[in-house]
Amino acid sequence: MKSGGEKAVAEWQTCFRKADPRLEVRSWTDPSVDPADVRYVMVWEPEPGRFPAMTGLRAVFSSAAGVDHITCLPDWPRHLPLIRMGGEETAQRMGEYIAWACLTLLRETRVFALAQAERCWANRESPFSARQRTIGIMGLGNLGQAAARMLQGLNFTVRGWSRGRKDIPGVRSFAGAEELPEFLAGTDILVSLLPSTPETTGLVDAALLARLPMGAGLVSAGRGQHVVEPDLVAALDSGHLSGAVMDVFATEPLPPDNPLWVHPKVTVTPHVASQATRQDRAAYVAQAIAAQEAGLPLPNVYDPERGY
Repeated sequence: MKSGGEKAVAEWQTCFRKADPRLEVRSWTDPSVDPADVRYVMVWEPEPGRFPAMTGLRAVFSSAAGVDHITCLPDWPRHLPLIRMGGEETAQRMGEYIAWACLTLLRETRVFALAQAERCWANRESPFSARQRTIGIMGLGNLGQAAARMLQGLNFTVRGWSRGRKDIPGVRSFAGAEELPEFLAGTDILVSLLPSTPETTGLVDAALLARLPMGAGLVSAGRGQHVVEPDLVAALDSGHLSGAVMDVFATEPLPPDNPLWVHPKVTVTPHVASQATRQDRAAYVAQAIAAQEAGLPLPNVYDPERGY
């Protein structure tokens, strides 16, 4: 176990005991553990050099939805299942976050937050309701679909863009690079939930943002590498974008001198969009281990060919 630091190990052990008391959970750095005895690891940003000694390893779990912090290692075990964090609670929380972020942009709540800090009564009329706005979601996997359902419940019109065509009730699907311009042109609030691949790195740049309608908003909750931050700031400063809600960044934690911290049109959250409780994540991992031991299909297995 390597997630949340050494202080979190005891809590993880308690959570896993509740999920499956047969599992013995030990710290990633426990010197009494023989690496050859380790069967499963759940990690966040593991250091290189540890995996080769774990000769009995059967699967690797990421403690979050992203796995690039593992696949960047030269010695990660490519022959074993690499499982992204998921489950109903993770999808629920991402859906909640995206719904909140879109409402934040719709109702321009950043203006009220700044006014409150100045004790200013900034009464203003919202120009649109959810019925009059279209949300475009880039990335229609489990998390994107959960977000789409919640947004539809708020009466937003929802469209989605992904590598391949999706069949989701009430959601117009766009696929491939050739359909991206049309997708963007009809999107009032763009939600980025794409995985981290070479093709998606830097995708949300000045050219892409320019294809959005004047006054559009951005929600970034997928991977920080998607957004070219200087291009985002320029689009906000020019007025082409009306606001952004940012949960992921190219460098995390976000450096104190990053202009996004203080930009009047930006709401910053510290990479918390889909973070389920430790108990929920322990239950998800325990269920997947049980499936692995029984020879059953595993959830959310990373595919190196697709990059997610």
